[in-house]
Amino acid sequence: QVQLAESGGGLVQAGGSLNLSCVASGSIFGILYMRWYRQTPGNERELVALISPTETTNYADSVQGRFTISRDGAKNTCYLQMNDLRPEDSAVYICSMIISTLPTRTAADYWGQGTQVTVSS
Repeated sequence: QVQLAESGGGLVQAGGSLNLSCVASGSIFGILYMRWYRQTPGNERELVALISPTETTNYADSVQGRFTISRDGAKNTCYLQMNDLRPEDSAVYICSMIISTLPTRTAADYWGQGTQVTVSS
């Protein structure tokens, strides 16, 4: 079993910053891709950022230059540093990782519960 736990969300004024964290725990052999999504009521889940096993990153156009995704393999943790936040960034931010697990080393997609980010104008 693998669990993902996000933290770091909250209420911030426009122009402010937040740093989200996502920690994976359980029978982990290795973590491949790490991703952050966001979702608002009535809308589809949007991919915000991803980071590959070799730390190649990719961002949605709407956050390029403001958000930075990073990872710490030793801690099984993914971060999302969000700067210059805007009201339209308000959403539930959800972490997802492709993880291979013990003992079979089979890879699967795991999801956290999400953390709320609210940006006031």
